[in-house]
Amino acid sequence: MPVRAAKWGWSRTGWQRLLIALLWLGHGAWALLGPNPGRHWKTAADVVSRPSQGLASRWHAWRVARWESARNLAETRAENARLTAELAQLKTLAAQEAPRQVEAEEAVRLMGLKRQIPLDLKAARVIFSTRPAAFGGLILDRGQDLGLVPDQGVLVPEGIVGRLWSVGPTQSKILPADAPNASVAVMLMRSRATGVLQGLGSGRATIRYISNQEVVQVGEAVLTSGLDRVFPRGLLVGYVAEVTQGDLELRVVVNLSAPLDRASLVLLLPSQPPLEVQPPFVAPEQKPQRKRGTP
Repeated sequence: MPVRAAKWGWSRTGWQRLLIALLWLGHGAWALLGPNPGRHWKTAADVVSRPSQGLASRWHAWRVARWESARNLAETRAENARLTAELAQLKTLAAQEAPRQVEAEEAVRLMGLKRQIPLDLKAARVIFSTRPAAFGGLILDRGQDLGLVPDQGVLVPEGIVGRLWSVGPTQSKILPADAPNASVAVMLMRSRATGVLQGLGSGRATIRYISNQEVVQVGEAVLTSGLDRVFPRGLLVGYVAEVTQGDLELRVVVNLSAPLDRASLVLLLPSQPPLEVQPPFVAPEQKPQRKRGTP
């Protein structure tokens, strides 16, 4: 007798078997997971979501770092712009204050020179220079208003500059010592031989009337002799640069020590100063006497 295949999935027996299998599976899952299966599901979910969480965390950290980098870059650029502006402002101020600082330093040096020479010295400022032109000179901002007269000697801490050539009501012109028509009575520091300094231009001059019998060395200092009654004896004029033998006299070329092209403040000697200036006597300080019985 042939047996027909029953439709197991739709029969009552099939449903019973399926129900029994599900019960066994549920019981096995309950036995495996225990009384608190939620934590296992949470652990499983954590394990499954951990890679995506790590990726999301790294993405967030990258975005934060990028934002911080962009903000730091913007702040750095702003700081650089501010520092650049401050540096430009400081450079401008330094450029504006540089002439004043140089003039202040020059004034301090002139005050030191004024203390060394016990004469009535007057100060003036060089406001213009015509030295590049032929027979050019230096223009001062003071004239007859300061009591100046022609032929007053002019000097700076480095040495003599020249003499006053013309004096107006409020301005004066200096004839520099290197001018072709300038002359200064000088002497050599070592041999004390005297002569007349005549300008050659460009900060150089020559000494006339030095005998061939004199021994003059290159680098020897040249001082004023005081015989012209314009400069007192002993002021520095310059240093010997060249010495050559002539027919009757030596040809002595001198480099003037005063910076004629850069002088900004000068001192003016009184008219017809003494031949030689002696330093003033300064009495030593006396210590106060202590009374007996006092420490």
